[in-house]
Amino acid sequence: MKKTPLNEEHRNLGAKMVDFGGWDMPVQYSGVLEEHLAVRKKVGLFDVSHMGEFTVKGPDALAFIQHVTCNDVAKLAHKQIHYSAFTYPEGTIVDDLLVYRQDDNEFFLVVNAANIEKDFDWITSQSGGFNVELKNVSDSYAQLAVQGPEAVKIIETLFGKVAPQMGYYWFDYVTYEGSPCILSRTGYTGEDGFEVYCPPSVAVRLWRQMLELGQPFGILPCGLGARDTLRLEAKMCLYGNDIDHTTTVLEAGLGWICKLDKGDFIGADILRQQKEEGLERKLMGFEMVDRGIARHGYPVFSEPGGEQLGTVTSGSYAPFLEKNIGLTYLPVEKAKIGTEIFIGIRKKTAKAVVVKTPFYKRQK
Repeated sequence: MKKTPLNEEHRNLGAKMVDFGGWDMPVQYSGVLEEHLAVRKKVGLFDVSHMGEFTVKGPDALAFIQHVTCNDVAKLAHKQIHYSAFTYPEGTIVDDLLVYRQDDNEFFLVVNAANIEKDFDWITSQSGGFNVELKNVSDSYAQLAVQGPEAVKIIETLFGKVAPQMGYYWFDYVTYEGSPCILSRTGYTGEDGFEVYCPPSVAVRLWRQMLELGQPFGILPCGLGARDTLRLEAKMCLYGNDIDHTTTVLEAGLGWICKLDKGDFIGADILRQQKEEGLERKLMGFEMVDRGIARHGYPVFSEPGGEQLGTVTSGSYAPFLEKNIGLTYLPVEKAKIGTEIFIGIRKKTAKAVVVKTPFYKRQK
């Protein structure tokens, strides 16, 4: 299994380690519930060094990224970031990613850990005819995420006034112990927070210093378990569960990152057609009415003993909301707020109701 530069730190802190897409990663330290609430109310620290990073440079860098992703890169200012997706010709999703605009002809892409090789092979295969240089620089970066309402205080102590002055989904260049780093106001938790991309050689010292600086604010090291429940409360999609090569950007409710008027990109024709003709299914959120937790893969029915509508793509107890919630693709006629659905939990069916999402939205 692959290991991040912080692997030994996690073990020394007593983390429970799991195999996550071929990476030896911490799933929890003190417990998912405690870690989740620390991020919502105070601050948490995550090792996300398993994520992938690519650079795209050259005279055609902008045109190339416009071609392989669905969001409009031309609208990004220097040091601005947006959420996007690589799309297949069928309008389905290769992966979701963050696009950082470093310069007119220079971009930094952050992709999911399990998809690094697949994504790089995909964009390389689509680069013919474009004057671009593509590099997989994933091994050159460790990535730490400081998330929660107190995150800005820790980052300001480390990097100065650049932190409180930075807007959401913007980034800047900083140094740690003389090493160049990228600091961005981003995250996968639904809270305010920052992510630091640093050389692996300084990752352990930065991790330790962040935990030390965060002590007065109640910081906790957090694992993948809390990361998953936090992102679900905020209705942030997980690749491999809620989105994949079988789901289109529009079906997934990601029309806001799909700029069909920006010109042609891979899959644009199919997505325009789908928008014009109407969707057959949509990713919707639901809340359990009956007791029971809807887990990934559980069947979803129109009524007890009725036809199966689909399966649960993500489901969990939501620690902050104190409810059992989930996501599923539903036929459009059932994809309405207030519709009752039934989840097959072991040998029983439990009632749920379709609700508005995101389940949780932080107060600005």
